[in-house]
Amino acid sequence: MTKEEMIAFMNANPVMQLATVEGDKPRVRAILLFKADEKGIIFHTANTKDLYKQLMKNPNVEICFNSPDTQLRVTGVAHVDDDPKLREEIFAHLTRKFLQAWKDMGIDNLLTVFR
Repeated sequence: MTKEEMIAFMNANPVMQLATVEGDKPRVRAILLFKADEKGIIFHTANTKDLYKQLMKNPNVEICFNSPDTQLRVTGVAHVDDDPKLREEIFAHLTRKFLQAWKDMGIDNLLTVFR
């Protein structure tokens, strides 16, 4: 698979399995990809969640994307992305309308974006 094909596959199959580590125990959960592009894989979480705490302590991750006939595993290091334009894109996205309530309540600072 070329890099372009991998990016297209990730965006076409946005439910991903994200593996982190807590202490010496692996932790895996399904989360929704925001998008994949030439700069990386973008996802977000609330900074009150265990996922956030695990990534801040140990940013090494493995992500698995699946379709009925293909599995794509990606390993890397998650970094916080503080780009204000990206945050606004996430808040404005049709699949993230639930986040608008965070803005309305003034708690949008709870959102942490990772790449």
